[in-house]
Amino acid sequence: MLSRSDQKLFAAAVLLVGFAAVTRYVSLGSVTAFVAAGLAVAMLAVLVGRSVDQLGDRLGAGATGVLQSALGNLPELFVCIFALRAGLTRVVEAAIVGSVLGNVLLVLGAAFLVGGLRNGTQRFDGERARTIAAMMLLAVVAMLVPSLTAQLHTPAAGHERTLSVVVAVVLLAVFVASVPQSLRRTEAEQGAEPRSEDGWPLWLAIGVLAATGVLAAVVSDWFIHALTPAIETLHISQTFAGLVIVAIAGNAVENVVGIQLAARNQADYALSVILNSPLQIALVLAPALVLLSYVVGGAVFTLAFPPMLAATMVLSVVAVSFIVVDGESVWLEGAALLGLYGVIAAAFWWG
Repeated sequence: MLSRSDQKLFAAAVLLVGFAAVTRYVSLGSVTAFVAAGLAVAMLAVLVGRSVDQLGDRLGAGATGVLQSALGNLPELFVCIFALRAGLTRVVEAAIVGSVLGNVLLVLGAAFLVGGLRNGTQRFDGERARTIAAMMLLAVVAMLVPSLTAQLHTPAAGHERTLSVVVAVVLLAVFVASVPQSLRRTEAEQGAEPRSEDGWPLWLAIGVLAATGVLAAVVSDWFIHALTPAIETLHISQTFAGLVIVAIAGNAVENVVGIQLAARNQADYALSVILNSPLQIALVLAPALVLLSYVVGGAVFTLAFPPMLAATMVLSVVAVSFIVVDGESVWLEGAALLGLYGVIAAAFWWG
């Protein structure tokens, strides 16, 4: 039997998806359709995370981590694919960078702020945090090599498509190689991870995961259909829309779960959930979009990002690496991260 909170979650998902469907085919204004579809995408992301968590009770902690990495960004993947088909390359570039910034600055900052105000100084496994931060920094730097070749006018300039494919294949290979290590590390610490008290039947967990995957694809199409008219109505740039709105909606799982875990003083698990998401953006989502853009139609996606997007992403990852190196956090560090995110978001308001 479903818990009361799960019943409310399903009811909210049905209402939001239903309202998004109405706004897609009934003229209620471009902004209304855009907001409705964005909220529906975020709710579906939460359902994906809940389904993966329920499957983890049967498959073990290691498999849960792999599934979370593979499926947690599923709604954002669909949004980016439809955006590429619509030719909105700037939105996709900004969404990729925004997903990294949103997790390392916005979500981590909120988690440090809430956890610090509620529990005081929080301590976590510094070695694990340093390992994740180092991997994230290396992956982001590799992802931005095509940008550097273009901006520095090296002999590779003009070959960004080919170089992006090479980088994508290498990053995906690194991810595949990291899976066994991730499984062993997570399984060794299985007893430290929270588990749901109200388990779903196996058929329900698999069925909800499959259904949310299909719905995420459909609602993502509605979201992109309403995106351009809403941008024109609100007078915001494609870059800001991708950097803030698309990134937050597509990463709703980490946004909610990471902050909740910090509030419960489960700092180790919160940090792992939050920082593993941008790591998977660099290792999986961005490379996958490079390769998929050749088969889905529309614009071809490369890893040659505009200089401002590339610079803010690298600098933010470096800043967070310095903050987590001591293995503890206070609320003031969270406030500083949130302030930095606000400054960066404001800088992209005009494009």
